[in-house]
Amino acid sequence: MIVLLPPSEGKATSGEGPRLDPGELTLPELAGARERVVGALTELCAGPADTAMDVLGIGPGQADALKRNMDLATAPTLRAADLYTGVLYDRLGLPDLPDAAGRVLVFSGLWGVVGPTDRLPPYRLSMGVKLPPLGGLGAYWRRELSAPLGELTGDRLLVDCRSAVYAAAFAPSNGVAVKVLRERVVDGTVKRSVVSHMAKATRGDIARSLLVEGVDASTPEELVAALRDLGHTVELPEPRVLHVIVRG
Repeated sequence: MIVLLPPSEGKATSGEGPRLDPGELTLPELAGARERVVGALTELCAGPADTAMDVLGIGPGQADALKRNMDLATAPTLRAADLYTGVLYDRLGLPDLPDAAGRVLVFSGLWGVVGPTDRLPPYRLSMGVKLPPLGGLGAYWRRELSAPLGELTGDRLLVDCRSAVYAAAFAPSNGVAVKVLRERVVDGTVKRSVVSHMAKATRGDIARSLLVEGVDASTPEELVAALRDLGHTVELPEPRVLHVIVRG
């Protein structure tokens, strides 16, 4: 079983490790595809700042991200487990999970997919960006990732905690998408709604429970049983969709 995660918009801004070594990243055969994205991003950020910020979807207060994107080849690195921050990663506590390597894959607009121990420089590039001249990164990485990532994951169950924009980069046939629903009683009627911010925290909780307890489900039904044993309220309304119910 492997947990698929999105990255986070919030990231550490500096590292202390050696420079990037593309050959040491998960799926080194993606080196060419990664180099094309790095080249396109570097060229964009070296041009007019207003244009670069518009393409990347960032504001003037985040202009320092442009310099980080131009320094990818020389900047100190840190583990992916330490690079990604934000609500999901706060709840997940990935740096405290030494056995996560091989059980977690993090998707990235810049690198395609990485593992927790991969050493990366700080950067800013969402999968939702249309990066000249490569176009939409979701479609770009879907073409590049399909074969090597399919071979890497094989027939293992993939617990998919990604947001929609990152799910576009890889659509596994053996994945279970984790959806979070808030359940409330309104005027005596039980109502459920999709949540966004809370969903990140809940997905972090689900992923941590699975990793800490060493769950290795091979089917969606086994996954549901394991999560219920761990105290989570979950349902399987469709064969490849897991609903996590948060009450209140």
